[in-house]
Formats: sequence, C-alpha cells, structure tokens
Amino acid sequence: METNALTPLNKILDLLLDAICVVDAEGRYVFVSAAFERIFGYAPDEVIGTRMIELVHPEDREITLRTAAEIMAGQHKSHFHNRYIRKNGEVVHIMWSARWSEADQVRIAVARDITELKRGESLRSALHAIAEATHAAESLHDLFEQTHRIIGELVPAENFAVALFDRKSGEISFPYAVDEQAGELQPQNLDADTLIAQVIRTGQPTLQSPSASMAPRSDGSLDANEGALHWLGVPLNSKDGTVGALVIKSYSDATRYTEADKELLQLVSTQVAAAVERKLSEARLHHLAQHDSLTDLPNRKLFYRQFDIALDNARRHQSHVSLLYIDLDRFKQVNDSFGHHIGDLLLCEVAARIRRCLRECDVVGRVGGDEFVVLLNAIQSPGHGMDVAERIREALSAPFDLADQRVRISTSIGVANFPAHSEDPDLLTKAADHAMYHAKKAGGDRALLATSPNAPDGEPRDPDRTP
Repeated sequence: METNALTPLNKILDLLLDAICVVDAEGRYVFVSAAFERIFGYAPDEVIGTRMIELVHPEDREITLRTAAEIMAGQHKSHFHNRYIRKNGEVVHIMWSARWSEADQVRIAVARDITELKRGESLRSALHAIAEATHAAESLHDLFEQTHRIIGELVPAENFAVALFDRKSGEISFPYAVDEQAGELQPQNLDADTLIAQVIRTGQPTLQSPSASMAPRSDGSLDANEGALHWLGVPLNSKDGTVGALVIKSYSDATRYTEADKELLQLVSTQVAAAVERKLSEARLHHLAQHDSLTDLPNRKLFYRQFDIALDNARRHQSHVSLLYIDLDRFKQVNDSFGHHIGDLLLCEVAARIRRCLRECDVVGRVGGDEFVVLLNAIQSPGHGMDVAERIREALSAPFDLADQRVRISTSIGVANFPAHSEDPDLLTKAADHAMYHAKKAGGDRALLATSPNAPDGEPRDPDRTP
C-alpha cells in the first residue's frame, strides 16, 4: 500500500474520535490517526514500526493474537474487546472493528475507547454484588473477603485491607488484610502518623505516588502502608461518621492508581460502609442477646451452651471439667450502704478480677444479681477447681476502691467436677450450687467441694476442715 494513497485522507481521519490503525502482516504499526494519542497516550511517530502486541495488556495478549490470526484468515471482527496499557501505565478498554486487506497485506482497524462504559458496567455490577454479599455473608470476615474479590474486578487489588475504627477505644484495627510484603497489620491509634489514620481522621480519600509515599515519617521510620509505591485509601463514611477505610496498594510501578480509580473506589466504599454498619449492628445485637449488659460476661444462656460443648469435649477426650458457682456475701448491704451505682461498679470489678484468675480457654458468666459461674475447661486434675476457687476467693477479698469509696466483700464458692460428681450438666450445676449454699451457710468467705457423686444432697467438703 503506497503512502501517497493515504495522504489525502490524513486530515479527515485525524478529525475522528476513534483511532484508525493500520498494522502489517508482522503486526507492526504502519499508520495511526491523531486520535491514537488521545486514547493510548502515544504520539503516532512513537509507535510506527513497533509491534502492536507490545501495547496490549499482558493478560489479553493470547486472545488478541488469536483474533488477529482469524482476521488475517479473512474473518471480519466488528466488536472485539481487549485492554491496552497507556503510556502513563493506565489500563484502557478498547472495542475494535477490523478487517484484512489482502491486496495491501495489512490489517485495518478502528479503535473505540470504551473504558468509561466498562467502568460504569463494572461499578453497577459491583454495587449489586456487594448488596448481595451483605445479605449472604455469615460474618464480617466473609463480607470483607467477598468485597476484596469484587473490588479486584474493578481495580488491581492484590494488596487489600479493611480498617475499622472503634470510637470507644480510639483504636484502628485490621480485621481483613492481604499484603504480599507487610504481613499482618498491627492495630494503631487514630492519632498515629500513618496514611490510614489520616484517611480515617479526615474522612477524605488519599492517593499516593512514589514521590510522596516513600517519604519517612516524623520519627524517620516507614509505615508498612507508606512502604508501597502506589497507595490508595478511601474512608468508610456512614451517617454517624467514619467507621473505617478501604486500602489498596501496589509495590510495583506496573500497577498504578489514578484519580478515576479513587472516584470509583469512593462510590464502592459508600455501599461497603452501609454493609459494614449493618453487619456491626447485627453483631452488636447478637452480642447483647448473649451477654450480660452490665459486666459484658456471657449470660446464662450462652454460658450453659458453652458448658454443654465443654462436657462433650471432655467425654470425647476423657478429660476433667470443673464448675465453680460464686456468690458474693452480703452484697445487699453494699447496695444499701453505698447505693446501686457503687454496687454496679463492684460487680464489674468482680467480673474483671475473676477473669484475671482464669486461663484464656476458661469461661466466666453472670447468671444472677451477684451470682457468677466459672467453667474450667480440660483440666488435668480434679483438684485444679479448688485451687482456682481459692485464688478467686483471695482476689475478691482485697479491698475495692470504687468512686472514692473503699468496699470490702467476701465470697462463697461451690465447686463440682466432671465426671466425679456427675456427667449431667444440670446435676453438676445443682452440685456446685448446693456446695456454694453450704459455704454461705457456714459463714461465707470459703470454697467448698461437692462430695456426693451424681447427687447434690450430701454435705459438701471443706478442704481446710478436719474430717
């Protein structure tokens, strides 16, 4: 094909919004119109003689070469879609109409930029998918995992994190994070000198390029987020304020983020924020239904559900379990002398002291006004229950300083062991309760061990009393 034959058309072709491309049999550009630079970022003289496939997105090269072969075999393609990498690193979606000129031995193609159209379609699909995920996900982690997948279809999101802000503690946590270099992200305070804290404090998105993101913090160190070459964070804003943030980042110049990516992620974040708020509300309601509103300990229903599970495990592994029934001596006098406010503070501090006497695998619950129960899981020796009971009794005998008032109490504790006293949860509870009743009847401030196997009516044993 002679260049002179094309010359009269140049001015006309350069007026078109779509790019006209002519590629020879070896796949090299021999002509592109002026619109090529607007769509792909390269001036015509930068691409003439270069291979077309070098500009194609790596993931789309195989199908592009296969389609090019079909065109050269005589098939006309009118709606072929693929992606190219612009000169500035951005991804552009192209719809092609192309045919082969046998006489001139070239492919003649028209390229239309459909990036915005694709973004709109992808965004609508993403919002719909997130709405469905909100209803289908069984937990926040499931929701975040699905959100990661959905966002990954819109922008490169190999490194993705969800940060949540707890207004009570002022702490930012990372319930979901996938990061090829940073590993597990540690909680941080809202006033931390980090990009993620900045996004949550200001409620504004942040887009960082290498020149800014690699700058050290005031203490000279680099945060894991700031160690990335390209970093994009958008806040999760709800009607009650900023509840967290979404973060994507890249450690390679091959993946960059743009203002368009920021706008797109902001639109998605609105839906995600609503989903997070809903899931958090559901979690709070679920928690309130299973925990004591004053001490935040498991309530009777949750405690005995965990008790049943512990007994099943003990039967399977032939291990021991202890149940401690705890009652505060003369708690009514505290309320009468100091008021219910001090009584409530006392119950909260009692709960905290009991927790400190237990292992992480043990459970403490509040089952009545001043009654607590403790489940000691998988203990090696039946005597361990009495040891812990004594430790709790001593911990609760120390004075409590509550709102400028010093309060002293004593405690009555009953202990029953599985399987020594029963293998039935109801009988074990009665045995421990019965032992606690006798401890209180004997003057309180002591722990008694139930004595009669499978029957709670026998006299409990005081380990400090001579038989």
